[in-house]
Amino acid sequence: MNTSPPAAPPRDSERVLLPSLETPTLTKADLAELLFERLGLNKRESKDMVEAFFEIVNGALVGGDDIKLSGFGNFNIRRKAPRPGRNPRTGESIPIKARNVVTFHASHKLKGLVQGEISAEEEFE
Repeated sequence: MNTSPPAAPPRDSERVLLPSLETPTLTKADLAELLFERLGLNKRESKDMVEAFFEIVNGALVGGDDIKLSGFGNFNIRRKAPRPGRNPRTGESIPIKARNVVTFHASHKLKGLVQGEISAEEEFE
C-alpha cells in the first residue's frame, strides 16, 4: 500500500510541452490533432501528413536505411548475429536466428531536455 502523499501539480516551470495530452502516450491521432490546432491544417490533411511521415520512416527502415532527425535522434538498423539461447523454464538450449533490429539513439538536445538540463522554452523559441 502506498502511503506517500499525492504528487503536487506541476509548476509553470515544469509545464508539459503538449498540455492538450491527457495521457503519457503520444499517438498518431494526437499528432494529427496537434497539427490541426497549431498549424491550422484541416483534420484530413493533418492525418494524411502524420501517416505519410510514418510511411516514409517505415519504408526507409525496412529498406535498411538509417533515419536521422536533427535535434531528436537517430533510428538505426543493426544486424544481430545468430546465437545460442536457453529456455528459462526447461534449461534446454535453443538456437536464436540472426535478425535485424531497430535501435534509437537520442540526440544530445533531447537528452538535455529529458534530464532537465535544457529548458523547453529555450530550445523551442
